[in-house]
Amino acid sequence: MAKRTAIIDIGSNSARLVIYEKTSRYGFHLICEQKSKVRIGEGAYEQGGHLQPPAIRRAYLTLQAFLHTIEKYQAHKTICVATSALRDAPNGPDFVRWIKKELSLSIRIIDGTKEANYGAIAVKNLLPVTDTVTIDIGGGSADMALIQNGKIIDTYSLNIGTVRLKELFFDKESSRKEAYAKAKSFVHQELANLPEHFKSAVAVGIGGTARTLSKGIMKQIDYPLDKLHAFTYDISDHHTYLEEITRSSAKGLKRFGLKKNRYDTIREGTIIWLEILSHIGARTVLTSSVGVREGVFLEQLLKHENLTFPKTVNPSVTSLLDRFKTYVNIASKKKHKRKLGRALYEVLQCEINDQKRYEKELQTALRLSNIGKTLTIYKSHQHAFYIAMQELNYGFTHQEIILIAMLLRMHGKELLHKPLFQSFESMLPPKQELLWLSFIYTLSVFLHEASNEAKITFRYENKTLYIYSDTSLYLAKEKIKSLEKPIPFAVIIEDEEKVPKNRGLGIE
Repeated sequence: MAKRTAIIDIGSNSARLVIYEKTSRYGFHLICEQKSKVRIGEGAYEQGGHLQPPAIRRAYLTLQAFLHTIEKYQAHKTICVATSALRDAPNGPDFVRWIKKELSLSIRIIDGTKEANYGAIAVKNLLPVTDTVTIDIGGGSADMALIQNGKIIDTYSLNIGTVRLKELFFDKESSRKEAYAKAKSFVHQELANLPEHFKSAVAVGIGGTARTLSKGIMKQIDYPLDKLHAFTYDISDHHTYLEEITRSSAKGLKRFGLKKNRYDTIREGTIIWLEILSHIGARTVLTSSVGVREGVFLEQLLKHENLTFPKTVNPSVTSLLDRFKTYVNIASKKKHKRKLGRALYEVLQCEINDQKRYEKELQTALRLSNIGKTLTIYKSHQHAFYIAMQELNYGFTHQEIILIAMLLRMHGKELLHKPLFQSFESMLPPKQELLWLSFIYTLSVFLHEASNEAKITFRYENKTLYIYSDTSLYLAKEKIKSLEKPIPFAVIIEDEEKVPKNRGLGIE
């Protein structure tokens, strides 16, 4: 697969460009993202679906600008897909041929089920979910996929989109109340065609409508983490907020904390959103920042892997280890550190008694413990915290991301950075459990750095932690002695301290 791949997604409302750089077999990261509100479907639904000249002009200029960006970034491969507005347009094929002639860009028009499938590929690989219904509300259609046990079971495309509803109903009716009733009835009629097995307690929201509503909810509840991907909310807690948006006047939208550039279609989108959630029996929403573009990219990246990352691979972690390499980034040494953490977590269970529920987060933090040193060894733990908070995007819940980052932030004597703990306390494990995890993480790092892959074992009894090593742990002893402990207990180190005899220096 190409080192850098550009994906262009032409939707009914917006056109987007993303460029991904591959760092290894399973590692990749986003290096460029651009968006233009092309509204290529504007005016089309009242004209038999035909693309209109102003929209065609905007689309041409946007694609031209995207190609300039792709050239600047030296992307090796470009894939361009278009969705409902172009596939519904009788003059869509003419537009595709014209763009090919003028810009040498090939556009592939995909149907609704393929669009839903791409979204599902992205979701099942890049979100912490195995059973869900994905919902991608665009300008012309709402595309859905049913995922069970991490497998895509079915896809379906409904002819209900934000621009379609707006132009068919709200731009025509003088009374918003009447338009609302007709639009809702139209959505109900479309949903009657959805196969009955599209049911799930968890819905994944893809696309602009779902993201805009999640951002509004995050603002309403003063959510402590500024990260949209994997944000989760219970529908019952925010149903009134969502319902009020659908009935609001244009001026009244200011009070909902929504972005102004979404005012024109957010009410229509929210009508569709609420009706679909109710129809599939969803109780919880998981927000996705990935969709068609990521699905197109992953189709290329994972074409020999059955479109699924291996269970042991997390693409965010892989990409971080690829990009933030250090002098200790050697497989055997990394495994040694994680082995120490695993053994400590096991032997201290008699005190912690948490059934090792945070094993995944602890092991991930130990794998990433050196990423901050790539920038500078000074305050590297602080750098590691911020890198993890920004870059651990895929496959983790927000609670997992914060815990991993908090462990990376640990350094020196103290086990807790109090200002950060206070900021994220509601999303972290109980304080005592966090102290234990911090202790295990920090002690594992100390021992690893001082032992050079020594054979180290642990025993804990009578409020004493015994550490046995077949080589000297001299450099670790002083650090361990001053390290804060979650509860009072002793640490005894039994290692091999071998100093050659030298009678001239008085060493016998």
